[in-house]
Amino acid sequence: MTAFLIVLALVALVVIVTLVKSVRVVQQQTVGIVERFGKFKTGLQPGLNLLTPFVDKVRYTIDMREQVVAFPPQGVITEDNLMVSIDSVIYFQVNDPVRATYEISNYIQAIEQLTMTTLRNIIGGMDLEQTLTSREEINEKLRYVLDEATGKWGIRVNRVELRSIDPPPSIQDSMEKQMRADRDKRAAILTAEGMRQSAVLSAEGQKQSAILTAEGDKQSRILRAEAERQARILKAQGEAQAITTVFNAIHAGKPDQGLLAYQYLQMLPSIAQGDANKLWIVPSEIGDALKGLGSAVGQVAGIAQQAEGNWEAPALDNGQVPELDGAAAGSGAGGSAVAEADNAVREAIAAAESAAVSTRSQSAPSMPAVPPPTPTAAPTAPEQQPPAQEPPQR
Repeated sequence: MTAFLIVLALVALVVIVTLVKSVRVVQQQTVGIVERFGKFKTGLQPGLNLLTPFVDKVRYTIDMREQVVAFPPQGVITEDNLMVSIDSVIYFQVNDPVRATYEISNYIQAIEQLTMTTLRNIIGGMDLEQTLTSREEINEKLRYVLDEATGKWGIRVNRVELRSIDPPPSIQDSMEKQMRADRDKRAAILTAEGMRQSAVLSAEGQKQSAILTAEGDKQSRILRAEAERQARILKAQGEAQAITTVFNAIHAGKPDQGLLAYQYLQMLPSIAQGDANKLWIVPSEIGDALKGLGSAVGQVAGIAQQAEGNWEAPALDNGQVPELDGAAAGSGAGGSAVAEADNAVREAIAAAESAAVSTRSQSAPSMPAVPPPTPTAAPTAPEQQPPAQEPPQR
């Protein structure tokens, strides 16, 4: 009984081992290489697969996905004998797992060595400047060579990238200095160009400003000259009109000797006014005017006894012209007019004496008091015809 159980256990163990050896599960995107007695039998596809136990054996499991391999930096000499360090990245995929298994022992190591030799061949025909600026060209050449070489291994190289190209430190320092100098040069050129443009624009602006200023000054001078001319014309016309109006008004009023003497006397108080007046001069015509006013008959040299002529009186604001009394205008020596003139003369003389007394305290020469003239009957003087005068021309 015990021996039977032992045999039964051994049979069960053999069955279990056989089942284990017969069944194989393969993952997706993976291919198993099966050998029978050391010879390639078949490739296992993803999923559940049955094998002949103790006869078939899964020798390799090949990953069919695209793989990425980064190779360490490699020293490469350029055409101008400079050592540069280049590290690359290879993207490849296994197309034929049988060839990848039996045509090459280690395809990753083979790709690495092939990449190194190909890089040395490509970089050896370029100088440093061309190497640094021709990455796309180098990548394309390297991918073409690798894809052609690995095709018989059942491998396809999809992409090759150079991650870095590092020249020697001394060359990097020289390149940085050169790049800095070039950038300084471009900066200086741009600065000079900007300054030139700024100077041109400033000069253009100053030119336009000077032109506009000169044009404005020209227009201003023209307008000022025109305004001054108009002002002078208007002022001259106004003075001419004023002179004509005053001249016509004086002659239309027919002034006589008594009126002119009275105007002289009215100026005496004005002459004596002022605290700083220490010296004042009395015109010699005032004495003659006083004599003529006192006697109401005298005549000052150069002044007509009675104004005559055909003069047009100026029009007033209300359109009326005051008319003189006929008797006073005719003779100029009526009794009432003489009395009023005497009173005016006395008042003027009194004002002049008071002004003279006030100035004596300041040690200033004073005008001798003029005795009031005694009114006498004025002899009838023959009328003198004044010379004909024309009104001033405008």
